[in-house]
Amino acid sequence: MVANIDKNNTSGEQPLKYVLWLIIVSIIMMFMAFTSAYIVRREEGNWLEFDLPTTFMFGTAILVLSSITMQLAYNAAKKNSLNMVKIMLAATTVLGIAFLYSQLQAWGDLVQNNVYFGGADSNPAGSFLYVLTGVHGFHLITGLIFLFIVLISSLQYKVHSKNMLRIQLCTTYWHFLGGLWLYLYFFLQVNH
Repeated sequence: MVANIDKNNTSGEQPLKYVLWLIIVSIIMMFMAFTSAYIVRREEGNWLEFDLPTTFMFGTAILVLSSITMQLAYNAAKKNSLNMVKIMLAATTVLGIAFLYSQLQAWGDLVQNNVYFGGADSNPAGSFLYVLTGVHGFHLITGLIFLFIVLISSLQYKVHSKNMLRIQLCTTYWHFLGGLWLYLYFFLQVNH
């Protein structure tokens, strides 16, 4: 399978794209279930409202910026600007890590405001917030692993206009994660 990726063999492209889209659809279904459960549970009572940490807003800006740098890396690969590919992939990686750090900071802010996960005395609104952001964070870690693999490939000059599959799949997944976060952020703003 890796040989097909490196040679950009079209017979290997379609199954990998199909698998990626199956993963994306599965993640969408999971988050739709989470947000539906959030709405249903909210209506049952025992739901204590609290302000969302402002750190989420900064994290959102970081993730949007990382999506821009990812797209710039993809565009550079199409134009064989190999140094720009490396720079933009490295920037996307740093921004992705910064986003995760901002999420940890937001969790710290929640704890300082006595919003905890789980437990008999906990606020279900807080538990849902931890689950939604934590599961998204897990998927972002998988995206960072994928991104790191593509970055290593770019350092080996394996990402260019004649070998676009890795960066194309990575770009699609990264944009999806950014879009998913925007959905979650606005969902929480409206329903919190």
